[in-house]
Amino acid sequence: MPQLSNRTATFTDSVIRRMTRISNQFGAVNLSQGFPDFEPPRPILDRLAQVTKEDFHQYAITWGAQNFREAVAKKHEHFSGQKVDLNAQIVVTCGSTEAMMAAMMSVTNPGDKVIVFSPFYENYGADTILSGASPIYVPLVPPSFSFDANVLEDAFHQHPKAIVVCNPSNPCGKVFTRQELQVIADLAIKYDTFVITDEVYEHILYAPHKHTYMSTLPGMEDRTIICNSLSKTYSITGWRLGYTIANPEITERIKKVHDFLTVGAAAPLQEAAVVGLNFGDDYYKELQAHYTHMKGLFCNGLKDLGLTFTEPQGAYYVLLDISEFGWKNDLEFCEALAEKVGVGAVPGSSFFKEPVNHLIRFHFAKKDETLNQALQRLENIKILKK
Repeated sequence: MPQLSNRTATFTDSVIRRMTRISNQFGAVNLSQGFPDFEPPRPILDRLAQVTKEDFHQYAITWGAQNFREAVAKKHEHFSGQKVDLNAQIVVTCGSTEAMMAAMMSVTNPGDKVIVFSPFYENYGADTILSGASPIYVPLVPPSFSFDANVLEDAFHQHPKAIVVCNPSNPCGKVFTRQELQVIADLAIKYDTFVITDEVYEHILYAPHKHTYMSTLPGMEDRTIICNSLSKTYSITGWRLGYTIANPEITERIKKVHDFLTVGAAAPLQEAAVVGLNFGDDYYKELQAHYTHMKGLFCNGLKDLGLTFTEPQGAYYVLLDISEFGWKNDLEFCEALAEKVGVGAVPGSSFFKEPVNHLIRFHFAKKDETLNQALQRLENIKILKK
């Protein structure tokens, strides 16, 4: 048999998805893979029921249904203040996963380099490698997960084609300040580099932190590619609806890559999701209040158990420090946690380029009863001490 691809030879399966399977195997409360166990907003579901009886069962326009792109453009302008040409600057994708892949393939060539902050969502390194480029990892230093501007500029000295910025960040929950984003922007302009942003958690923030759109900073609109998704904002992770926003030249290239990757996102789901994109400000205030409640419930529960963790500024993840338990392998710890304690988590080593084995990731996008059940089970976590 001919040799298989070299670029995928070092790939493993997704550790996040693996931990879901392990959680299911042992009947653990799954706080590993980041999806909610509560329903999406009722107006979206009601519209979906109507759509099944209407004529939305064939291909939409390849780069997204017109009314969906209109709604994306209107929403983005409302929150960022930045006007978007819905026909020239938006591509609707199969989730932000495809948005990131299409963006990466549109701007990089084999042999190029891409800066990725560490810790990082596991897809970023893989997307870079699949595009034929090489990742340059720059550490975000715990517990504040700030970066050293000099270390970042050292990475820019290698003349990367792009830098990936996840804001708010998965897995550490960091919200980049405007000043931090300005440092990144200044370096991107100085070294003529694209900035690919992952902004799927833009509305999941905890006071006093605020989301700043990289594309709104001076000189950044034309070199920023926004990757976003409806998954987290509207609790529809399984619908796989995402999009890119970029200047017309970049968008024209993304359209072509997207066409050959997936042809288009699901037409009925686009039609139903337009309702959500048109929600008023009250929805986003309630969303923030809901997640603030869940964060408080879970983080206060962890405090009561005497556990050490990093409280997030945004997104819905908590990094728990397991140093006190004496395990050298965080994956084995997570497997034991699922089997013996009954709670699923993700080993932190899957997010760090550095040799980090003392952190695990929980997510708290769950009903109160689910979080309370998880906290009740975590009362027994001390049995894992070596």
